[in-house]
Amino acid sequence: MSYYKPATPLLVYDGECAFCRIWIEYFRYLTGDRVVYVSYQEVSERYPELKPDQNKKSVQLFRPEGQIYEGAEAIFRVLKSAPGKAWLLWLYDTIPGFSFVSGLFYRLVARHRGLFFKINLILWGRSVAPHSFFLSRWIFIRLLGVIYFIAFFSFWRQLPGLIGSNGISPSEIFLGAVKIHLGTIAYIQFPTLAWVNDSDGFLKFIPIAGMLFSTLIVVGILSVPSLIMLWLLYLSLVTIGQDFMSFQWDALLLETGFLAIFLAPLGVYSKTSKESQPSSIIIWLFWFLLFRLMFSSGIGKLTTGDPTWRDFTALNFHYYTQPLPTPIAWYMHQLPEWVQKISVGSIFFIEILIPFLVFAPRRIRFLAGGGIIALQLTIFLSGNYTFFNLLTIALCVLLFDDSFFNAFLPSNLRCEPIRKGISDRTGWLFNLKKTFLVSLAVLIVFLGAVHLGKIVFRYRYLPQGLQNVLQWVVPFRIVNSYGLFTVMTTSRPEIIIEGSYDGENWLEYEFKYKPGNPQRPLPWVAPHQPRLDWQMWFASLGNYRSNPWFSNLMLQILQGSPEVLSLLDENPFPNKPPKYVRAVVYDYKFTDFATRRPTGEWWKRELKGLYLPIISLGN
Repeated sequence: MSYYKPATPLLVYDGECAFCRIWIEYFRYLTGDRVVYVSYQEVSERYPELKPDQNKKSVQLFRPEGQIYEGAEAIFRVLKSAPGKAWLLWLYDTIPGFSFVSGLFYRLVARHRGLFFKINLILWGRSVAPHSFFLSRWIFIRLLGVIYFIAFFSFWRQLPGLIGSNGISPSEIFLGAVKIHLGTIAYIQFPTLAWVNDSDGFLKFIPIAGMLFSTLIVVGILSVPSLIMLWLLYLSLVTIGQDFMSFQWDALLLETGFLAIFLAPLGVYSKTSKESQPSSIIIWLFWFLLFRLMFSSGIGKLTTGDPTWRDFTALNFHYYTQPLPTPIAWYMHQLPEWVQKISVGSIFFIEILIPFLVFAPRRIRFLAGGGIIALQLTIFLSGNYTFFNLLTIALCVLLFDDSFFNAFLPSNLRCEPIRKGISDRTGWLFNLKKTFLVSLAVLIVFLGAVHLGKIVFRYRYLPQGLQNVLQWVVPFRIVNSYGLFTVMTTSRPEIIIEGSYDGENWLEYEFKYKPGNPQRPLPWVAPHQPRLDWQMWFASLGNYRSNPWFSNLMLQILQGSPEVLSLLDENPFPNKPPKYVRAVVYDYKFTDFATRRPTGEWWKRELKGLYLPIISLGN
């Protein structure tokens, strides 16, 4: 075989150059056996016509037709042999100035390969070829299974009192009203399995089934079918849960669970060593979801115009005005104001700047994941935000590849990175799957950009065509808007429900977790979410007329509903319900060290007035 007319394109490079070896590995990954790579040191004796001085300056590509290309042009012609990369050569040949700029950049890198090798190590490590995510996926899927289990178990305990037939907002009444108002379109606008059967028994079966499928996910059995069922079951609960299932982490769990269907390995039993490579498109969509979640929360704090975020005083109020503070929140509130302001600055840095780094080279991406995890752990320690922090940390797991986890695992648990060969990335089945995933990615990125734009640009109206698309997609919660803590509450009105037999002597109903008795210690409750306690916080920001469920709650207390009373901690009327109930509002603030030492009080409160006037069954 003539050296200058090889049977397969041949790229000759400097084998003594560490920077060159790293990138040759990447090109070999992209092109498979369609291109042969050799160092000039290997073939210099067989081919004396090679000039070492020239090969040290640039790579050379020898084509079977006899053409010889050097430098940047050689690289672009090599990439033509890589599936999906031929457009790069089109840019090189077609766009004016592109080849000139590419050549300048190539010569710059070639002259300073030592410097760029160090940069390479900082950004990627010793390999720029895509790393595998087998372990990352294994950990993430099981974390997701645990989170699903927590979510279903938490709601299962509360379901009868919240949406059961004797609950605060019975789902059968809700679905009946929806059906009367919307007709058959209600089945699409409010997707839930409860359309099949809305009895209390079936409603209780939904979270039980969810816990069973969650267990299958954790042990790695039938991952894809189980994830499909989990998404459908949780969507069913969110749809009929009304106000009690309207939180951003419920939407986040559904969006994460939907994407996980396409990430999970096929097969009956999931075993890392025998699974197919996770799709890079789906991995990227998870990064995009994490980016939207964090960036929307950060930029929303500024675009809402909230003055406390703009003047860095938000944390002066946050710890005691959040729905369910932890004991650590009390101590964090006592920190000096300069610490609070530095903390606000750190939040802006992590939520606005760090999210862009999730798309950066792998080692920078690791730093982004570490920063987001650190913020989530801080939030977890200072507030009871259910499974939200755990779910966000689970999303961060997919920022770390197998090589990262291998560094911390014993040799028998490591997953050796697997590179796809060229044959694994061709064929009609691969192309069909890729077309579907690309189409899914386009849809999700488009809808995600729309939701993100609503946060960044604060526009209120969308073109009618786009509104029509959202009308059909929004009910399924596959893409959602996020924006946590974008408006800071600066006071804490707290609703206290009271009952009386005579209308003169009143006794307080104590909730399980929300503030009531000033001396009661602050609770640790996450990842469980006491949804009535949370809704009481939102109700306190408005009035009873804007929260119809609150009037139903008071009615159920008057009737002595066991299901509803089970959601409370103390019933001061254990023998028979009170004749009268009312709701009053107090202003709550954290105490300080000087007050808490002698009194044991975590809170100080001041009566502000009535929230709901005195009512009785006869009134």
